[in-house]
Amino acid sequence: MSDRADLIGRKALVTGGTKGIGEAVVARLRQGGATVLTTARARPANLADADLFVAADVATADGCAAVADAVRSRLGEVDIIVHVAGGSSAPAGGFAVLDDEEWRRALDVNLFPAVRLDRALLPMMLARGSGVIVHVTSIQREMPLPDATIAYASAKAALSNYSKGLSKEVSPKGVRVVRVSPGRVETEASVGLVQEIARQSKTDYAGAEKQLMRPLGSIPIGRPAKPREVADLIAFLVSPQAGSITGTEYVIDGGTVPTV
Repeated sequence: MSDRADLIGRKALVTGGTKGIGEAVVARLRQGGATVLTTARARPANLADADLFVAADVATADGCAAVADAVRSRLGEVDIIVHVAGGSSAPAGGFAVLDDEEWRRALDVNLFPAVRLDRALLPMMLARGSGVIVHVTSIQREMPLPDATIAYASAKAALSNYSKGLSKEVSPKGVRVVRVSPGRVETEASVGLVQEIARQSKTDYAGAEKQLMRPLGSIPIGRPAKPREVADLIAFLVSPQAGSITGTEYVIDGGTVPTV
């Protein structure tokens, strides 16, 4: 893995950086010496440096424009972009309950922020002939769950395809583009979901966790990933030690995906 201080002098943007994986990525990149601007819809109560946070909804074009403006005004340039923001709030019930608005929301949250921010900020990287972009996808892009997250999974599949295409265009110009595909990660939101399933199903936490994972199979290592483990992987991929890695995907799922 990368040295703990190999990102000194680097300037980074991390979307969705106040909770879960995003929060861990921000902490890890800063530990490596990077200056990190992060964004979320709401300002966190424990915000340490107000100048390195911008409150914006990146699911909207205006929100992405505000973030891009903040990068230019506060960082001047950017060396690293990590797209973490994403998720699903769609109801359970299969394809029939997913109307146009739910499909549009899945794309607005999981695909368009990366497309818009890359389009706005990549020119700075290309002008210098260097930079790294990480798109956080999901193993659901290849193992979709039809009950509630088929729109989310489809949007993540589109993000993965976009990322691969972008890498082919910009890697010859010095900008690396990689994907990180988590399985289940033990974030606060994930724990809350399991607790809610346990409450509704009148079972314990372990039973609810098995119920949640049943459509995907098991986690062979016996536990979900920790946010810090995903952050460590991303820190390596944006470091000079990964200088020959581009256009590929790194799966961090404890072995859940059963195929090669």
